[in-house]
Amino acid sequence: MILSLLGISSSLFAQEMSSDSTTRFDKKSFRTWSIGLNGGMLTHYTPFNSKTNGDFMTPQESWGYGGYIKKQIVPGFGIQADFLAGKLKGMRANSLATPDAQNNSGFNSRIDWSAALSGNFTIANLSLNQKRNFISPYFTAGAGYMSSKGNAYGVTGATTNAYDENWFIPVGAGFKLGLSKGVNLDLGYSVNFTKTNNLDGVAGNANDRFSYAHAGLEIALGKKGTSQLQNYSALAALREESAAESADLRSKLSTAEQNRLRDQEQYASDMGDDDADGVANKFDKCPGTPPNTVVDGAGCPLKAPAPIIREKIIVTEADKKVVGEAIKNLEFDLGKATIKAKSYETLNRVARLLVDKDFSLKLAGHTDNSGSMALNLRLSKERAESVKAYLVSQGANASRIEATGYGPNQPISTNKTAEGRQQNRRVEFTLY
Repeated sequence: MILSLLGISSSLFAQEMSSDSTTRFDKKSFRTWSIGLNGGMLTHYTPFNSKTNGDFMTPQESWGYGGYIKKQIVPGFGIQADFLAGKLKGMRANSLATPDAQNNSGFNSRIDWSAALSGNFTIANLSLNQKRNFISPYFTAGAGYMSSKGNAYGVTGATTNAYDENWFIPVGAGFKLGLSKGVNLDLGYSVNFTKTNNLDGVAGNANDRFSYAHAGLEIALGKKGTSQLQNYSALAALREESAAESADLRSKLSTAEQNRLRDQEQYASDMGDDDADGVANKFDKCPGTPPNTVVDGAGCPLKAPAPIIREKIIVTEADKKVVGEAIKNLEFDLGKATIKAKSYETLNRVARLLVDKDFSLKLAGHTDNSGSMALNLRLSKERAESVKAYLVSQGANASRIEATGYGPNQPISTNKTAEGRQQNRRVEFTLY
């Protein structure tokens, strides 16, 4: 029956794997208080009885009823206060020698009330796939106090006792079936070891025992919609929430990669030089110029290019300062060759310097060693080209600017520290 119930539980809760992404990893609330009501069969027979079955050979089942209130401390352990009442019956006293005498003997005892405090040990839900158990085996053990009255008949020396109060030790086992988040079907069996030998009205050689097989309902108290702590699997919940988080991250990474490829394609289109005139497509106002055509900074042919007379170039300290400030303030978007707007002011000064003094400029892009060699070489080249394209857009002569990318091959500091890698990510300006 237990194997069948386990199979049913898999089908009933296989679809309970959804997770509310808005409350993922939030603190969980559980139902920890519950009450139970049950009814079942009381008998003086137990698995611990001798062959003679105590003072009376033949047990007679009778109805009993009980209830409890329980506080679940952790998923596998709770404390419960139990109540039990009912009647015990048996016949055929072992102290009688003849069958006729035995058949006319018996006892009828009443348990007026009993109260016990027990520990409830539940086999906690350790499932990796189901957050809520359908079947929860348990066992209990504790101590209690009871009021009972024994009444034996047909036995020599038997008496009808007044109600007597005694201690007893209840030990039980069973399992609960989760009908819903707040209701369980409780099926259990308990053996009660009393501290009296006169429970059945006959003072025997050993203390009496009785058992109680019951069925009932357990109702969880607390906020509607929350799970019972005893049925909840933290492993399954963590696995579900981690899987949802992983799916979200993969989705975001996929979107970021698509945006990167889109930006890369757009950059290749904007910064390409289809007519090879030294001016990027984005800034070329006269696309399609014939090869070897001398163009201005906008990519348009010069009508009468003036002869170039090269004089001795003198680079002053002031010129170096302009370039140094441009290098210091030059910043790109993370992992891209897009120049940030805060760098435009100092780059504009370099462009004016190139125009006013007719300097030549070498741009050398460098990276740290993070990532692949091919990626770093391409990124360093694209950043140097991006600076060239911007300077040309501000009027600088494209033919006087050389842009080269060296990737991670010429570090100026160690790549083992964040500060060193920051220094290695640079674009060097050389005036000549």
